[in-house]
Amino acid sequence: MGFGFGFGQRRGGHLPVELTSFVGRAEELALARGALERARLVTLVGPGGVGKSRTALRVAAGVGERFPDGVWLAELSELHDPELIPATLAAVLELPEQSGMKPLDAVVAHLQGRRLLIVLDTCEHLVDGCAMLSAILLREAEGVSILATSRQPLDVPGEHCLQIAPLARDDALELFVQRARAVVPGFAMMDGDQEQLLALVDRLDRIPLALELAAVRLRAVPVAELVARLDRRFEVLTGARRTALTRHQTLRTAIGWSHELCTPEERSLWARLSVFAGSFELAAAERVCAGGELQAGGVLEPLIGLVDKSVVQRVGQDGGRYRLLDTIREYGADWLEESGGGAAVRERHFAYLRDLGVRFEDGFFTPRQTELHHEVRAGIADLRAALEYAYESGVPGRAEEGLRLAARLWPHWRARGALSEGRYWIEKGLERVPGDCPARAWGLLVTGMFGVWNSDLALALERTRQAEEVAARVGGETETLGQIARGYLGGLRALCGEVSFEEGLAMVETERQLVLARDDLLGIALHHYEGALVRAVLGDVPGALELCRVGLARLEETGERQMHASTLGAYGLISWLAGDRTESPARLRQALEEVAGIGEVLVAGLCCLGLSWSAAYEKRYVRAAWLLGYAENAQRLHSAPIGLLPSVLQQQESVRKEIRVALGGPQFERWRVVGARLSGAEVLDAVRGDVDTPGAVPGPRGGVRRGGADALTRREREVAALVAQGLSNREIAERLVISKRTADAHVEHILAKLGVGSRGEIPAVPDA
Repeated sequence: MGFGFGFGQRRGGHLPVELTSFVGRAEELALARGALERARLVTLVGPGGVGKSRTALRVAAGVGERFPDGVWLAELSELHDPELIPATLAAVLELPEQSGMKPLDAVVAHLQGRRLLIVLDTCEHLVDGCAMLSAILLREAEGVSILATSRQPLDVPGEHCLQIAPLARDDALELFVQRARAVVPGFAMMDGDQEQLLALVDRLDRIPLALELAAVRLRAVPVAELVARLDRRFEVLTGARRTALTRHQTLRTAIGWSHELCTPEERSLWARLSVFAGSFELAAAERVCAGGELQAGGVLEPLIGLVDKSVVQRVGQDGGRYRLLDTIREYGADWLEESGGGAAVRERHFAYLRDLGVRFEDGFFTPRQTELHHEVRAGIADLRAALEYAYESGVPGRAEEGLRLAARLWPHWRARGALSEGRYWIEKGLERVPGDCPARAWGLLVTGMFGVWNSDLALALERTRQAEEVAARVGGETETLGQIARGYLGGLRALCGEVSFEEGLAMVETERQLVLARDDLLGIALHHYEGALVRAVLGDVPGALELCRVGLARLEETGERQMHASTLGAYGLISWLAGDRTESPARLRQALEEVAGIGEVLVAGLCCLGLSWSAAYEKRYVRAAWLLGYAENAQRLHSAPIGLLPSVLQQQESVRKEIRVALGGPQFERWRVVGARLSGAEVLDAVRGDVDTPGAVPGPRGGVRRGGADALTRREREVAALVAQGLSNREIAERLVISKRTADAHVEHILAKLGVGSRGEIPAVPDA
């Protein structure tokens, strides 16, 4: 049984699909929709468990047509550092990093001139940060409206607060009966039950979460006994004064009642699971929560018990992950503190996330890279919690381990377009680890790399020089790091005018030969990808192309994708500029395909930039326009390393003018905007299909998309037909000889394109 949000997993800022029925709230929905017509900031306020998030999402789904640039959901419950709110919103908006701009400035610049709705869900633990963000957006981006949920108002000028009260009596009864049917198949309200159930919902103050927790008890006791037991419990707490408890206390009491139902092992597990900031897998629960009365092999049974009691939710496409609702997590955290075992559990939690970082680094140059990227993305809330713990716990050595973890995640920060967040965590670690050590050397090198990717050459030069100096003093395991740093320094010093081009390239070449001799894959990847860009910028295009070929040959042996695709994309773009009109587009398409599983928007933007040039060369101007729109939204040339190539900017301006002249201003703008609103998956589908127009012009993000069967690719039609026949995703994967992950992705794309919310709504479609 699901409760609380009642929604499945989502991607980007799209609104999630409802998994349980929505009951009542007709008046609140109408008031909220009306308030959004009069005010640009509407905050739904109410106690925990009352249904604020669920109501907000239903409101947002109903007003999508008012916002041509979409409805975007930012879920903040897993975020605990207010400084990361702008970066989190930038990620939700799929907004790439902007060189020289703070995330907040980039978000404001992106939102100006757009008309959209942002849903800020669960603001109460970040009230000041959410208030500041809201005030700035309302002032600087006049087309933006905000719908927030919080236990208290944001207190921003112009805010309209709408109190979300407990359900009306009849609606509360209906909710309880519906959830009871989910728990006890065939449950029906018999004659004489109604008065008892009305007494029960009144006793629980008609709070949805409390009602759903109570419904679970029907597995064990009949209605009459359930009501009697609850009544006795409240009399003990209130001395028979029925109104003595606040709604907050009522909910805590209902949660405590569920706690009393649990076995000692389930209670212990509940408390320990509260250290997880986000969702988790069984393996993580076993590693973090085992100990004392709970051995590793003994976690599964109490976990199943907590799921059965609706204390823990199963989430994800296949239900393979678990999570606690915020209010239930808070209750468990209190018990963990009272038990005195919190320190040991938090240490195991940190160790688990530290080891995830090690696995990510060790498996990066293997075929497991994409899988590891997904594992890190799924665990990002807990990785943040682990970094915060490492820096603030005061445990000797933890800050150094935290800094090393933050640096190990550099491919993730880059793929997510979240260099600012990565730099935030690394800078925090550098402040706490001032002495020479390998972790400090890595932190300095990675922030130097971030400077290169953001074209902040001054920062890149400073940090890379510091990294090389620390590595030289530390020695040992940092020798390879020093070689990478010295190679970077050669190119950076040439670009910054400290040495001649010839001297800089000679320094790069010396270090490149050394990493080749050592067969250091990270050094090889960086020296050949970044080195190719440096050579191209400095005028050695043949040398740049040769570096790409050498790097690709070595990386192809590994099964790695992120750096291979980056190198291939650079190869395709540089070879186009060198006059190659045949092989270049194929390289760019392959790079786009490879990076799709990782979701690196910057490389995707680079590829689409080159493909827009190719489309214009073929006089396919509509295709060129939307590819250009996606590329410009994903890749700001003036703030990207490739943009240092004068020929790139010249080509870009020339192609832009050509497309505008061919289509005319209005049509050019129309298709450019279409491209800017496409997701990476939609762009990949259109490029795969070699189509002139995307399958369906996307509707508002997060709202219902108005596509039809014509929007589907041939493969998606095959998948849709099998879904309509009743096959599961695993059965579809076996039938089509594809991975289950691929089948999952196809079904998700079909739902989005057809504008439907569940598999049962996917119609059988004819073959193309």
